[in-house]
Amino acid sequence: MSSVPRPSRPSRPSRPSRRAVVLGAAGAGIAAALPATRAHATGGDGGVPVGTPPVLLTEQASRRLLVLDPGRRVWDPAADPSVVRWEFSPVGDPRYRDLLPDVSWVYPCEAKVRLHRRRAYVLTTASFGFVAVVHYPTGRRYWGTAIGPGDDLFNPHSAEILPDGNVAVACSTGARVRLYAASQGPRATRYAEAELKGAHGLHWDAARGVLRALGDDELVTYEVGGTAARPTLERTYAVGLPVGTPGKTPGGHDLFPVAGRPGRLWVTTNAAVFQYETKGRVFVRDYAGAAEISRKSVKAVGDDPRTGQVLTTVPEPGLGETWWTTTVSVHRPESAYKLVDGGIYKARWWLPV
Repeated sequence: MSSVPRPSRPSRPSRPSRRAVVLGAAGAGIAAALPATRAHATGGDGGVPVGTPPVLLTEQASRRLLVLDPGRRVWDPAADPSVVRWEFSPVGDPRYRDLLPDVSWVYPCEAKVRLHRRRAYVLTTASFGFVAVVHYPTGRRYWGTAIGPGDDLFNPHSAEILPDGNVAVACSTGARVRLYAASQGPRATRYAEAELKGAHGLHWDAARGVLRALGDDELVTYEVGGTAARPTLERTYAVGLPVGTPGKTPGGHDLFPVAGRPGRLWVTTNAAVFQYETKGRVFVRDYAGAAEISRKSVKAVGDDPRTGQVLTTVPEPGLGETWWTTTVSVHRPESAYKLVDGGIYKARWWLPV
């Protein structure tokens, strides 16, 4: 990796050695709910607001997804495993063996929880090719694929499940959006494809029945056609992203619904955090807390409609990779969570939708 990677990465992380790739395989294959705890915090340490939901992380240092106790401001799973509500890794799990997780599950970079036919699933991607829709809490595979496993030439960076059960994948380095016929089975391989430079984020807009995708320079709307077994993608509209620095690409990164304001989407770029009004087709920064929330290199953003809190992740210096952080920032009011020895990339409130 170059000494100054693109801020929106991990788009081209250096390939780890074979030893590094398999490091931690012992005890892997994890997809288990730990002993039941309360669904929401009730005012734990640090004045956590009542009703705060758990936090879902892509934890790259240990190559896991974690759902963590929102009532603790400091998470130290090694010292206190009870902070972990749920965790997942496909390494060593026979249900994912064909996806070659030893080499494809490197730098997990997306995790979001979705409801599909009244069941909760975690959608996840990793920079070296792994993509899956994982049933919660069993870890069972709804669908999965490996796109160029063992390298970041495609770099699947986000995924979204559609009402018919098909799954869209944004490949940032590969500059494309794919729509897989995942409804046809856990190993379905057929897909439709559209080019999108720097494809980073995806969101299914249920109100309008369209797929939205975020790239380096634009937010694109796709119409989904065909059949569930043979889907098609048609680009119907695009809007340019706000330019932070004249002459430089905006660098779209995270795309996520604003839970507290239907019809708006969170959009992060290299320079700032916006909300996009889907009806007016405009980017705004008129939301509460913008002065603290909107800043450079935000990798993930989301709000909790019950408490009004917003969480974000921003890289911090001095860690194993330049895009990692040990801190999940919380806004409205300002506070933070800390993961001991962590390498966090994205964080989401656990809000199945």
